Amino acid sequence: MNDRFTRSRWIFGDGFAKLQNAKVLVCGCGGVGGVCIDALYRSGVIGITAVDCDKFDITNQNRQIGSNFVGEYKTDVFAKLYPGIKCVNLRLTPENIDSLNLDEFDLIIDCIDDIPAKIALITKTYKKLLSSMGGAKRLDPTAIKIDSIWKTYNDPFAKKIRYELKKAGFNGDFKVVFSSELPNCTNLGSFIGVTASFGLNLAALAVNRLIKC
Repeated sequence: MNDRFTRSRWIFGDGFAKLQNAKVLVCGCGGVGGVCIDALYRSGVIGITAVDCDKFDITNQNRQIGSNFVGEYKTDVFAKLYPGIKCVNLRLTPENIDSLNLDEFDLIIDCIDDIPAKIALITKTYKKLLSSMGGAKRLDPTAIKIDSIWKTYNDPFAKKIRYELKKAGFNGDFKVVFSSELPNCTNLGSFIGVTASFGLNLAALAVNRLIKC
């Protein structure tokens, strides 16, 4: 019998059961997080919790899954697009992150750009965290890298995150997806070829970590 997971079973083998049983938290349903959720869901990860607080606006339509539903909450749209996942409409802050019961997740994927919330999430969960740095302002998906947060370069957003982590006394380590390409504009211009590639890299890292655990 064939179903939507047939080809996932073929490639993941015994690891597919681990994907089916995994609990993954994805923070952010935008151009990076939305694609990451889509890839995880198609691969067999059904225990996804997606967190976001924004509504889709028309400027999201150059890169974001579900952005044709202008004016609707992203979490409401994702609940319709991906039946079975849990969606939480919440603006993450350092004060409310613990309300997500972080200990229950096998893996946490950070696709948010609010710096205080990102720092709080990192410091609490870095041992099981994958994080996205700055995907905006870039044009070249071949410049995407995966490395330690402490080894990023040409990424002003990552530099700011490193600064805030040092200020907080953090000396741990975790993998990030970043671009070695210098920014191409001053405002938040974005290209789906890069932001989607960030999301796919995060999903690939997540899947490979889960099937090997």
